Amino acid sequence: MAGRVGRPAVDPETSAIYINSNEMAWMAALAENTDSTSPKATYMSQCSVCHGDTMTGSPPAIPSLIGVVDISRLTNHRNYHERKGQDARISKSRRGTIACAGRFPDQRRAQRAGQRGPELLGMKYRFSGYRRFLDPEGYPAIAPPWGTLNAIDLNTGEYLWKINLGEYPELAAHGMKNTGSENYGGPIVTAGGLLFVGATNFDKKFRAFDKSTGELLWETTLPFAGNATPATYEVNGRQFVVIAAGGGKDPKSASGGVYIAFALPKR
Repeated sequence: MAGRVGRPAVDPETSAIYINSNEMAWMAALAENTDSTSPKATYMSQCSVCHGDTMTGSPPAIPSLIGVVDISRLTNHRNYHERKGQDARISKSRRGTIACAGRFPDQRRAQRAGQRGPELLGMKYRFSGYRRFLDPEGYPAIAPPWGTLNAIDLNTGEYLWKINLGEYPELAAHGMKNTGSENYGGPIVTAGGLLFVGATNFDKKFRAFDKSTGELLWETTLPFAGNATPATYEVNGRQFVVIAAGGGKDPKSASGGVYIAFALPKR
């Protein structure tokens, strides 16, 4: 799964493209529909595809709706679906039904509240959502690598190099290093031959690689995961590289919101 929440970097001099990728297995299933008119059915039809039958979602990428009273008032939920292009498919009247569907009231109660939307199509089955394929400890239930950084020649389609990107600190502490991990945010490539990338969810690292070989040249730990694409700029002839660090995708770690800029020492 490449290019999600981030974009690849392209070097016009060498025609190489650099892409960080998630090597993750996800599961999906179908479930039988039983009622086409109740608020619960509206939720099952319109929302369960992402948030699942039990409203638990798949945090942090897909938020849980448990305990939410009025979905339509949640800015982060609305923004999430606007980014996905999904809100346009739901009418205003049906959004009201979805807003109360989190409590699954009976049909008469929904009618009294004036929140019954148009009757849904009688589909026999529905898609019940995506779920990560994880082991009992919460790690991907497939063999590593779980995230990679790739350089590809655009003229031939051949890989120039491929390396694992990221790791889980608790696994690395027990000797299981460089497994790769889920990562969101793209790389940038510079004229000086460097490739900068953050993106990794769990180790909070910001790294610089040799663009020609994939060799790790430098790394540092950010206060929060840098799930963003860095940028570079120049001030008075001095080059800087900056990245936004906010985290939020690792339930075991704190999240925040800072910009951190790096530069070589002044001579």
